Amino acid sequence: MAEQMEIARSKKEGEMLNWEDIKKMKYSWNVACEVMRLAPPLQGAFREAITDFTFAGFSIPKGWKLHWNVNSTHKNPECFPEPEKFEPARFEGSGPAPYTFVPFGGGPRMCPGKEYARLEVLVFMHNVIKRFNWEKLIPDEMIIVDPLPMPAKGLPVRLLPH
Repeated sequence: MAEQMEIARSKKEGEMLNWEDIKKMKYSWNVACEVMRLAPPLQGAFREAITDFTFAGFSIPKGWKLHWNVNSTHKNPECFPEPEKFEPARFEGSGPAPYTFVPFGGGPRMCPGKEYARLEVLVFMHNVIKRFNWEKLIPDEMIIVDPLPMPAKGLPVRLLPH
């Protein structure tokens, strides 16, 4: 939050964010990444095996359709120690190992909208943090998966202008 308020203080009345401001939002993006790790916007995807291979003792023939699941790495303690803990610092420095954090897929089939999504998330976060304090109206609201993770009651909040 301090990062966002520092950027807000540097702007003149009515001045919009620019690319330099977005590049300063490293911690905010770490927070967004940790949210996507715990509640990924994508649950997985289907791929076709291009060759015969063995995985975890199972023979997978060429041509079989496979489904990969995002949580196979996002919630794996070998990839993310204490995987249920919210820890944005996981994304500092070089961040997680390649292909362990895949909310936008990975490799040549990575979502082409990833950078646009990053920009949209950071601008939204900036404007909400700059303008409001908020409180959850249901503090212990459960998250359901149907098929994507979402708050069971829609996450009602009370917005309090600064």
